[in-house]
Amino acid sequence: MDLEVMDNNGSICLSRNESDRGTSASSAGRSTALASVLIFTIAVDILGNVLVILSVYRNKKLRNAGNIFVVSLSVADLVVALYPYPLVLTAIFHDEWTMGDLHCQASGFIMGLSVIGSIFNITAIAINRYCYICHSLHYDRLYSLRNTCCYLGLTWLLTALATVPNFFVGSLQYDPRIYSCTFAQTVSSYYTISVVVIHFLIPLLVVSYCYMRIWVLVIQVKHRVKPEQRAKLQPSDVRNFLTMFMVFVLFAVCWAPLNLIGLAVAINPVKVAPNIPEWLFVTSYFMAYFNSCLNAVIYGLLNQNFRKEYKTILLAICIPRLLLMESSRGVTEGMKSKPSPAVTNNNVAELNV
Repeated sequence: MDLEVMDNNGSICLSRNESDRGTSASSAGRSTALASVLIFTIAVDILGNVLVILSVYRNKKLRNAGNIFVVSLSVADLVVALYPYPLVLTAIFHDEWTMGDLHCQASGFIMGLSVIGSIFNITAIAINRYCYICHSLHYDRLYSLRNTCCYLGLTWLLTALATVPNFFVGSLQYDPRIYSCTFAQTVSSYYTISVVVIHFLIPLLVVSYCYMRIWVLVIQVKHRVKPEQRAKLQPSDVRNFLTMFMVFVLFAVCWAPLNLIGLAVAINPVKVAPNIPEWLFVTSYFMAYFNSCLNAVIYGLLNQNFRKEYKTILLAICIPRLLLMESSRGVTEGMKSKPSPAVTNNNVAELNV
């Protein structure tokens, strides 16, 4: 039975049970919205990043030092869609975490690896583009196959070293607001500040510096301030740079709100943490989650080689015969025509991202 409450004027106020039903309906609506966003993110994340990896594997024009880090970034984005995100989705459906503490710690750790791995790979990509465009004479030596593999290994080693301290601090905890086992911003103020500075702000500054230098060079070449660079800086180089610049911008936009909230909470946890609206906190987290599916979309929209490979792979999935026909056609055309020097000369070949 509903408990009716009379006000001073004798009118009936909202009953307690009706209020509870309203709160429950609101919570159910929010859970449905979050689940919808996460399902879409998982689907696009898996499909898009698998397409990126297959495209680089299939297309020789895409197999270069720079794209090793692009594949590495895709792997970092893909792993969260295969393990942590499905667990979050399960928690949303059950309205609680039901997978136990081991899965909680494991999913939080893998999510941390993905996030830090993404920003470190984006930083590595920016440094690679900076060396290719601004120091082209030394690029082949700096990014030989051996050196590139070493840089990639160093990137993931630093990622692991940056993630492991979470176990010692005890910062991987379940947060019912976002149905996730993730980094708890209020466990240690000093550690939270360190995480934001080392894992977000410093990489952001490095990437910003690299892309600023590239922008300056592009503008100088365009206005003939440095005409000697025109032969070295091809239109495809500019397009590829713009593609990776957009990847960086979207990452910064999606992750900045959560990092700024964490920094504010760490500086004054007593006053700031209780005053952050729950909707703002949840929105910032799911914006960050959503970023994992965007990179593959950007490659497809802005890069012709990726877009062509996407179409070929998707058609091959739907109509397997087309893949065999295209492979046969490629072999025949390759026998009829000799490769041009531009394709075989590393110093003048285009860098396609």
